[in-house]
Amino acid sequence: MQVKTHLFGTIEVDPNTVISFPAGLTGFAGDTRFKLIHESTEGEPVSFTLQSLDNPAVAFQIIDPSAIGFQYELELSDDECRTLQADKPEDVAVMLLLFKQEGENQINANVRAPLLINVKTRLGLQKSIGSNARPRITMSNLSSVISK
Repeated sequence: MQVKTHLFGTIEVDPNTVISFPAGLTGFAGDTRFKLIHESTEGEPVSFTLQSLDNPAVAFQIIDPSAIGFQYELELSDDECRTLQADKPEDVAVMLLLFKQEGENQINANVRAPLLINVKTRLGLQKSIGSNARPRITMSNLSSVISK
């Protein structure tokens, strides 16, 4: 299917590569279908663009937390496991949304609301965590989600 985007113009999206966030993302509940886009130079990509397929103007930069020295162990509720349809922890990738505060020059990562994406089912959710979180999830390689 062809999808018009603000950043990339019109792109071809294989429906089998769409990632669904059934509850949307914080502040973007109406955006539930996304495509991962990246420009790979050498090796595997670290940063990705998560482009909404529901709104061409909505796109997020996301990053593997290990790329910035962050490690997560997340405990999932039964509802979260059902949403992700996660049978094995290694099927779930943890990613962070990047953002820039208005008037600032530095880019920050939202470490309090990571994205969890089941790379097998292509289902995702945004998890809100507290300061005392001691989760249990193995990070996996998100580049396996991207269609070559």
